[in-house]
Amino acid sequence: MELIQNKTFDEERALYGSKNIFVKDCSFDGPADGESAFKECSDVQVEHGFFNLRYPFWHDHKLKISSSEMTELCRAALWYSDHIEITGSSLHGIKALRECSEVKMKDCDIISPEFGWSVRGIEMEDCTVQSEYFMMRSDNLHFKNVDMRGKYSFQYIENAVFENCRFDTKDAFWHAKNVVVRNSVVKGEYLAWYSENVTFENCRIIGTQPLCYCRGLRLIDCEMTDTDLAFERSEVEAVITTPVLSIKNPLSGHITVPAVGEIIRDIPEAKGEITVKEQKKKKTAACA
Repeated sequence: MELIQNKTFDEERALYGSKNIFVKDCSFDGPADGESAFKECSDVQVEHGFFNLRYPFWHDHKLKISSSEMTELCRAALWYSDHIEITGSSLHGIKALRECSEVKMKDCDIISPEFGWSVRGIEMEDCTVQSEYFMMRSDNLHFKNVDMRGKYSFQYIENAVFENCRFDTKDAFWHAKNVVVRNSVVKGEYLAWYSENVTFENCRIIGTQPLCYCRGLRLIDCEMTDTDLAFERSEVEAVITTPVLSIKNPLSGHITVPAVGEIIRDIPEAKGEITVKEQKKKKTAACA
């Protein structure tokens, strides 16, 4: 593996088409303002890199990035690439990851609107995220201990598992399919509308009008806080461990809840059963 160390690159396509290289302590910045430094590369390792120019990693294969910084000027950093590992790095440019596959991220700080669109296969662990439209239209996601803040996240995703996460995000999981969320806190308005086969297990759900127009929805031992007008026109099986402000027109299934402020049934199709039954308090892992 060729070592490239302690250099600064600012020209267009500085390392275009390179193979089997280890780039250490290098900066991609300067007056030439060149783009696409690593385009069409393969078998690349980057350590302690500084990226202040656009589109550095496009059409790359077998890419490892560690302890590196991508600034807000590093737009659209990783597109059309596969077999990527990113650890201990910051990604602060818009649209940082898109149309990629087989991605692993750990201990990263992400500040990037429109991050992760149309990604196929991503593992993310111990990361913090600020984003809008985060991970839209992606599939095969597995997240552990991810703290995400933003709006409109996880829309149209498929085949995903989230564990021990904290999401503060409006309109999350709209049109999502085949998703499991475990031991997590999900805060935000209008959660998971129009979703299909989504399961929340031992979670805390916070916010108005959650889980409407859903099919195949399941809640297993979940807390609900400040939730009103929940489950409108949904097919749902739910065991809820805390009182709910109001439940509106569940179409089918069965909801068990210790108390509910109001049950609204004003359409004839609302056949879902609601059982008000005091339950033994169970402390969720999400709130520990």
